Amino acid sequence: MKTPHPTLPSYYVGLMSGTSLDGIDAALVAITPHSPPELIATHASPMPQSLHNLLLNLCHAEQVSFAELATAENEFCQLQASAVKTLLAQQQVSAAQINAIGSHGQTIEHAPGGHQGGPAYTLQLDNPSLLAELTGCTVVADFRRRDLAAGGQAAPLAPAFHQALFGRQTSEQLVLNLGGFANLTWLPSDTSTPAIGFDTGPANVLLDAWFSKHHDGRFDQNGTWASRGQIDQALLKRLLNEPFFHQPPPRSTGRELFHLAWLENKLTGNETACDVQTTLAELTAISVAQGIQQLPATHDSMTLIACGGGAHNAYLMARLASHLPHATFKSPTDLGWPEDWIEAGAFAWLAHQRLHDLPGNLPSVTGASGPRVLGGIYAC
Repeated sequence: MKTPHPTLPSYYVGLMSGTSLDGIDAALVAITPHSPPELIATHASPMPQSLHNLLLNLCHAEQVSFAELATAENEFCQLQASAVKTLLAQQQVSAAQINAIGSHGQTIEHAPGGHQGGPAYTLQLDNPSLLAELTGCTVVADFRRRDLAAGGQAAPLAPAFHQALFGRQTSEQLVLNLGGFANLTWLPSDTSTPAIGFDTGPANVLLDAWFSKHHDGRFDQNGTWASRGQIDQALLKRLLNEPFFHQPPPRSTGRELFHLAWLENKLTGNETACDVQTTLAELTAISVAQGIQQLPATHDSMTLIACGGGAHNAYLMARLASHLPHATFKSPTDLGWPEDWIEAGAFAWLAHQRLHDLPGNLPSVTGASGPRVLGGIYAC
């Protein structure tokens, strides 16, 4: 493991595979003390359909075998290593120049409230030991469970990185991540006021699942299919009755609650498939707007930085704008971070925090009993 220089930039790779299960995002990030992290280069490795199916089955399986877990973990790790090697080769950077890889792993289940009276848990499929062997880089992994052990939700973790990136402004900022799930980060202009962040509910996870059920492909490009339907107000009301939407922060969620079977249980059978897609987009837009109402933000004038894959969904963004008429939407690209690369960047930054023995969580976001250094180090 390299000893970081106190003043020169250090280089990290962040790896992220979100709940959409569409691939591995690898981000090369330079971090200099007292400056925001800088995105140097990126590479996306699409997830093979066989691995996508295997991981998706694990996310919803009631019973799994150790052999099945090992197979998924090995294939996932091989894909991670390939993404790292390709990224470094493209930039002509050697493994020796990388201080560490920050690996999120693949979330299989997230239950910070436990399950049927059991203990709280969060499970990310990962093999940092093998990743270190395959890449020749030190790996930092298992970021969530320390926050959970300290009484937190173990999620969302991205708000701490949002604060590092966007929190040095003279006005308050709202960061909205639209991945498989949506989460908000409120960054007050007064840096002595703690940031607030939480999951608002599903973003792409239900939209993608419903689209894939009725079409070839994994997602509704630009929200084109959703834009052709009508909002089913009765269905929308049933969806919004889910207790999660009425819980106060801190809160986080995942596929263990919002999945295709959850949606299908809300249907009467009289809905058209297209109208369901339209209504799911409205569910995301309204739940985000309701989440913003829970923040101590300036609601009559706000800047909202939208990131994640959902930021490319033109129909969804239009619905958000209709529910947030006083918001000025801003692209993180203007600040040097394209919409799709903030989460991968977050885990590069979290690896840096771990090597410097600095906290990676925000207790005001996760509900943990205090700041904690997150992740374990797997030295090369």
